Amino acid sequence: MSDRPTEAVPSLRSQPAGLPTDNNSPEPSGAPTITTTSADGKQRSMVREIIETLLLALLIFVAVRAVVLNFRVDGHSMDHSLQDNEMLLVNRNSYLTFDQNKWLGWIPGSDFEDGDTWQPFGTPERGDIVVLTPPQEFASANKPYIKRVIGVPGDRLEIRSNAEGQVEGIYIDGVRLDEPYLDEGIQYRCNGRFCDPLDVPEGYVFVMGDNRGNSEDSRYFGLVPVESIIGKAWVTYWPIDVIGVIPHEDYPELGES
Repeated sequence: MSDRPTEAVPSLRSQPAGLPTDNNSPEPSGAPTITTTSADGKQRSMVREIIETLLLALLIFVAVRAVVLNFRVDGHSMDHSLQDNEMLLVNRNSYLTFDQNKWLGWIPGSDFEDGDTWQPFGTPERGDIVVLTPPQEFASANKPYIKRVIGVPGDRLEIRSNAEGQVEGIYIDGVRLDEPYLDEGIQYRCNGRFCDPLDVPEGYVFVMGDNRGNSEDSRYFGLVPVESIIGKAWVTYWPIDVIGVIPHEDYPELGES
């Protein structure tokens, strides 16, 4: 018998079937794995989603406010077209004005001068109902007024009264306006400072309330600069029974439609 020590040869039978013999070899590809998500990771993800939602809501709010604002009718000067406490959306960009020299004057070859303006959405039109900032000397000047545009640039406007001193009608260039939005049963006098015939210059409008017997308007504070107009009344949304687009009045007797 040999005295050399014999090497111990591991028997394959001692290894469980189907497992690798090398402890460093990778697990079989078919073996199931378990992944875990930490509570901190879930919390960070939730916080990020909340922040993104709030930022999106803020951007939408800012975008909407840049176009429209809400306004509540306060008083009876626009009866019967608009009622006290009626809620409106006002388009604040209807008469948006750009100073072309300020914004485009830097372009080589441009020929804009101070006062050159561009109004991409148009100018105030007769019949528009507008929200405006009244002159500061009026007691209620801390809140906007809502009135209807009656005179526009180029008009010769005249408020004619009868023998009793009651207003007979509004005349533009000698033509009487047909105003179906007025209550024919209400008679009024023109007792303001601006009841005499006048010419409406460029950049101004003459405004009046539809309830002529109870309205502080251009008859009292004069012509309104277009820059003082906050926006055009667009939609009424409260109360529910009057929801809808505010109609624009036409004056076919003046050739306007």
